[in-house]
Amino acid sequence: MNISHGFDAGAIEVVSLDDPRNICLRLRPDNAAEFHQWFYFRLANAAGQPVRMVFENAATAAFPGGWPGYRCVASYDRRNWFRVAGTRYEDGQLIVEHTPERNSIYYAYFEPYSHERHLDLLGNAEMSPFAQVDNLGTTVEGRDLDRVVVGRKAPGRKAVWIIARQHPGETMSEWFIEGLLERLLDAADPVARRIREHAVVHVVPNMNPDGAVRGNLRTNAAGCNLNRAWNAPDAERSPEVLQVRQAIEESGCELFLDIHGDESLPYVFLATSEDVPGFTAAALQQQNRFVEGLTAASPEFQTREGYEAGRFGEEMLGLASKWVAHRFGCVALTLEMPFKDNANMPDGQTGWSGARSKRLGAAMLDPILMHLQA
Repeated sequence: MNISHGFDAGAIEVVSLDDPRNICLRLRPDNAAEFHQWFYFRLANAAGQPVRMVFENAATAAFPGGWPGYRCVASYDRRNWFRVAGTRYEDGQLIVEHTPERNSIYYAYFEPYSHERHLDLLGNAEMSPFAQVDNLGTTVEGRDLDRVVVGRKAPGRKAVWIIARQHPGETMSEWFIEGLLERLLDAADPVARRIREHAVVHVVPNMNPDGAVRGNLRTNAAGCNLNRAWNAPDAERSPEVLQVRQAIEESGCELFLDIHGDESLPYVFLATSEDVPGFTAAALQQQNRFVEGLTAASPEFQTREGYEAGRFGEEMLGLASKWVAHRFGCVALTLEMPFKDNANMPDGQTGWSGARSKRLGAAMLDPILMHLQA
């Protein structure tokens, strides 16, 4: 048997591989920070053998509360992913028991979204008559930070901003963007057409390409948590935020969505902005209307479970949606999707998945249009 991780977003530390019934692993931390929870590796030459993999440092992961009820994902072809039923968390260790049917199998924390697929996403957008791709700058390690602009500037058209993957291990967020863009660029979709008539939509599919390629959970190559840097971005540690923030200042913002995944809560929910200083009654009314629109658009979404008010304390204005709400007085929301499953609509085979994230991204067009036409 062999375990490898020398590929895009691969991440694991192998402690012992001598006994297939006691493979000892450690979750590898981000390259410049201590956050660890993301894993992605290939197990070879184990077909038909029952294997037991023990992640020894699961208890010290960034979000250990995410392990109860969690099931690892696996794939033989890196296209079709399924949940491993024999996943459990006990005595501070994550244990995955599985018998691979084929010689080569990949295990991951969540369905990966590769840099190659990211480039294909940009290429497909560039070929659309409704969009163009422009470069906002470069990351800490010199990778491109790109934006997809859908629609043309014209009098009365509003600026909508949608960003994703500030935390690179939250790959469901870029799957969401793929679904959103596919529908938004569909010439036959009437909702997409109306949005393009009312707005210019600015989409940053991946805010953190360095962290994504490196297999980081939460930070960029400099060890910065981008979603805590919006109040004072730095050209050295958080150039990604600095460049996107400058672009938002140039365009203005009428609606802002920041797409994420949550390790612990098995629900789709929104983190709203009513706790932001200066948030007006009019903005609250618009926010409530948007929430109602998403509730009608997708049964995956719910409003009963979510973050407690005041959760972020003094960090508040370092968060993207909070900073935008404060700066522009507009509806600015953070969407969270689960790493586990949607407890309200469980799927025993896939749990929450890339495909479900894409469907939710497509459904998001309905409340966006409702907001623009209000």
